Amino acid sequence: MSRTSLNFAVILAGCGNKDGAEIHESVLTLLAIDRAGHQYQCFAPDVPQARVLNFLTNAPMPEERNVLVESARIARSQIKPLSEFKPADIDILVMPGGSGVAHNLCTFATDGDRMTVLPELEAAIRSMHEVHKPIGALCISPVIVAHVLKKVTVTFGKDEKINAMFQKSGTKTINCEARGIVVDEANKIVTTPCYMLNARISELGEGIDKLIQALIKMSLPLEGEVRWG
Repeated sequence: MSRTSLNFAVILAGCGNKDGAEIHESVLTLLAIDRAGHQYQCFAPDVPQARVLNFLTNAPMPEERNVLVESARIARSQIKPLSEFKPADIDILVMPGGSGVAHNLCTFATDGDRMTVLPELEAAIRSMHEVHKPIGALCISPVIVAHVLKKVTVTFGKDEKINAMFQKSGTKTINCEARGIVVDEANKIVTTPCYMLNARISELGEGIDKLIQALIKMSLPLEGEVRWG
């Protein structure tokens, strides 16, 4: 490697798979980055959570929560508002999944392919892409990458309905197992399906490790390197 450590930005969408960031995916992402010897900074938008659910009953709860405050639980309070994201300080951007991605970071859960993305997140993705810095997306998060960047290659696991939805706007979709990754070399995007499939946590861990390693390779290319996908 040409330098000691890369700086990852990990974008969280709350805390909990049903109304926030998927905790397994988030923690395994942080673990994979740390095991690889690199640094991470967690970010989340300082916005109201779209919905709050009782995780035992799946029933809505009559209370308000904040996405940044909830995300701080996963980040052990070491988190910044997404408004402070600066692409010059970051080498790689990664988004774990969870239903909060589709409710809190964008409106995919309610609007499908007519979705909108939080402006500060869209700006972060575009700014990274414009300077050719790698982007990783787990689980449902590739919907945001596909919506913002359009003609990219991603995986939604084996969800043919979502595949068809984004193929209309020029996205190439590849079905993939939880242990696997899909690499878009041209756009420096790596995706893995995680809990888009009925997967075991060990399978998620394998896929996330591969994703992080692929992003590292993209960020530190070797002259004449033949990459893997």
